[in-house]
Amino acid sequence: MGRSSRSSSSSSSSSSKWRYCNPSYYLKRPKRLALLFIAFVCASLLLWDRQTLVREHEVEVSNLNEEVNQLKATLEELKSMHGEAISLISTKSRSSQKAVPDDPLDIQRQQKVKEAMIHAWSSYEKYAWGHDELQPQTRNGVDSFGGLGATLVDALDTLYIMGLDEQFQRAREWVANSLDFNKDYDASVFETTIRVVGGLLSAYDLSGDKVFLEKAQDIADRLLPAWDSQTGIPYNVINLAHGNAHNPGWTGGESILADSGTEQLEFIALSQRTGDPKYQLKAEKVILELNKTFPDDGLLPIYINPDRGTVGSFSTITFGAMGDSFYEYLLKVWIQGNKTSSVRLYRKMWEKSMKGLLSLVRKTTPSSFTYICEKSGDVLTDKMDELACFAPGMLALGSSGYGPDESQKILSLAEELAWTCYNFYQSTPTKLAGENYFFHSGQDMTVGTSWNILRPETVESLFYLWRLTGNKTYQEWGWNIFQAFEKNSRIETGYVGLKDVNSGVKDNMMQSFFLAETLKYLYLLFSPPSVIPLNEWVFNTEAHPLRIVTRLDGETSGQLENKQTSRTHGRKEGQFAADH
Repeated sequence: MGRSSRSSSSSSSSSSKWRYCNPSYYLKRPKRLALLFIAFVCASLLLWDRQTLVREHEVEVSNLNEEVNQLKATLEELKSMHGEAISLISTKSRSSQKAVPDDPLDIQRQQKVKEAMIHAWSSYEKYAWGHDELQPQTRNGVDSFGGLGATLVDALDTLYIMGLDEQFQRAREWVANSLDFNKDYDASVFETTIRVVGGLLSAYDLSGDKVFLEKAQDIADRLLPAWDSQTGIPYNVINLAHGNAHNPGWTGGESILADSGTEQLEFIALSQRTGDPKYQLKAEKVILELNKTFPDDGLLPIYINPDRGTVGSFSTITFGAMGDSFYEYLLKVWIQGNKTSSVRLYRKMWEKSMKGLLSLVRKTTPSSFTYICEKSGDVLTDKMDELACFAPGMLALGSSGYGPDESQKILSLAEELAWTCYNFYQSTPTKLAGENYFFHSGQDMTVGTSWNILRPETVESLFYLWRLTGNKTYQEWGWNIFQAFEKNSRIETGYVGLKDVNSGVKDNMMQSFFLAETLKYLYLLFSPPSVIPLNEWVFNTEAHPLRIVTRLDGETSGQLENKQTSRTHGRKEGQFAADH
């Protein structure tokens, strides 16, 4: 009885469940039919939407994979075309992320210097495009260096560093399409090397664009016959079209120390970038020759016989005009080679020369300004060129290679000399320095040659001292000098020098090194140290940064690895040239 009742109940329950699957159930109940229909439509739409999303995702993934493959192919193509360009661009990108100054005052001052560069460059573009230099007052260009576009080439790296990309690209197109070195012109080997070879190599190192390297190699090949003397010490003038080399008449046939010993950075870099050792061999033979008779005090007179290798006993010894950058390059080639044993000779020679420099240091009365004398024979002259104001920066840069006590001594001397150089500016009515200064007992300093041609040496040293000490005083001094240039040298059509720093009478020349050096060093003075860091770059004497490449043993003798990493009034000339 009980079992039969449970069986009947179970059968009834099962029949009740299956009735929901019978269509007639819903036909008799329209509301439930409607709900079932709605549920079906929603489920269908949801399934369709999910399938569509999956298909779209698969298409998107496929497209992205295709783009990645295209980018890889493009990257490989660029690597094959530009060598180090990709890594340099990546480095620049990483550096730019750190390159924003934190100090609002630094940002403001950096922008003011950049605006000055834009004004100088725009004036050159408008009135002197393709010429060597701009004469702002008469609004025309002049070819002071044979028509090599000196200002344009000199300014390439400044434009790049400041992020003036449109201006840089226009200059690049001119270099690629219009720069021609086949000119029947007697060029200064020194000026052409530091401005043109240096400027092109720096533009290559920064941008990776091989057009700059090709042009640098072209002009260097035209300069090489200048080293074909009996000793390998170069003649200082060469015809760019015919290769005839000689020395200017006003030197009595002698070669000039700075002109002969200031090509090593550029020519070593060119050999490293091209894999051709001939440039380095020519330039380094000069140092090996000079080292044969290098004096204990490391001081050489400014005139050298290129055929005998002898120096004039009574010609001037100076860290100013015609001597300066020889000593600078002894230090900087050591830095360029990453301070290895292959370049130790340069450091040893430089340290000898710094002992000699110490023997020339004197102080004024009553203010105790420290200065560097000149020397002829055994006679000291209490005179210092503004050109010699590169020395504080050089000393600061080289101080780290000494032991702690000596290092501090050299750095302190650098700071004392920088104070003197800053006062070259502060001591005149215009707050701009004259060309040279004389020192007399009880009178401190008096300006000698009173012109100012927009020179960079003092701000160069302020840049190094700020980078190496972190002392913001050097930024303040640099800002004061920049303001004096703005007040006295800026005109509507560019920047000009002064004929006289006492009266403020203007000249009619915007020197190419104002864009290459003065404004670049001022810009970097207010930029973070990550912009052109000194452990990765070394500046040539025209402020063109070149990448540091480690020199290995044997490279001095040319065993290189192929690492893809009329006399004008010149950059390093003073009253000597003007008098002849």
